[in-house]
Amino acid sequence: MAVGRAMWKGPLRFNMVVVPVAAYTVGSSEGSRGGISFNQIHKGCNQRIRMPKTCPTHGELKAEEIVKGYEFTEGQYIIIDPAEIDKLKTKGEKALNVEAFVGSDTIDPRYLSGSHYYLMPDGPVAAKPYAMLVRAMREAKRHAFATVFFANADRLMLIRPLGKVLVMSELSYAQAVKDHHEFEGDVPDVDLPANEMKLAKTLVDAMTGEVDLADYRDKYSDDLRALVEAKVKGEELVPVADAPEEPRTINLMQALEESLKAASAKKSKKPAKLVAPSPAAAAAGRKRKTS
Repeated sequence: MAVGRAMWKGPLRFNMVVVPVAAYTVGSSEGSRGGISFNQIHKGCNQRIRMPKTCPTHGELKAEEIVKGYEFTEGQYIIIDPAEIDKLKTKGEKALNVEAFVGSDTIDPRYLSGSHYYLMPDGPVAAKPYAMLVRAMREAKRHAFATVFFANADRLMLIRPLGKVLVMSELSYAQAVKDHHEFEGDVPDVDLPANEMKLAKTLVDAMTGEVDLADYRDKYSDDLRALVEAKVKGEELVPVADAPEEPRTINLMQALEESLKAASAKKSKKPAKLVAPSPAAAAAGRKRKTS
């Protein structure tokens, strides 16, 4: 069962097929910093600081006295009526429209904005077309590029299958992403010795392996939560700082060689995976024990 309240509901359309879906945020309820947020407090009496909206001329204002404005030159504003903004919003039925199915490596990761959602079937009628779409995309190794009016703006979305569900990730528009060619001029061209390149490739191969994100935790958030909990209990928690490593003067070739040794040693320490014996081998083992 989906957890939490849906952020958005609507039809997912690809050609003539319609799938009612609901979008749920991927992020956990804890969010950043372990779910801990801070308030501004008066040091003298521990009261929370209040920040009323004020006008430099007329002082504190009521909500109905505040309108939207755009600063077209310093200190000069034009008033924008909310009704005028509403007229600009995308017209027509609210829908998540698949524009094309693309290869799984087609969209450059630079365009991912960082907002991700689980798309879930919304209602019994959605079950079959949803499952069909997930399976078709998974077997074809395709992602869906889609457009939608979402959170008061036209958005670009990338939809991909993950297990039995669809994940929708917001994409930035091209004009909002800096071109990498703007930075290439600052990268100097250098000669790379063949022996160093060979060693670098060997190191990359030695460090190649599987990564399980579940093995990693936000240590800062954990420590911050522990600090807050200790304060609430009236305890004093003294964090233990990591000892800084002494910087060493080392040339690139030596660094590559030592890194390769360390990577090889790390791989050799990993425990061997336990594999269940085949039925025939297991039967043979039982026979030897009884004889």
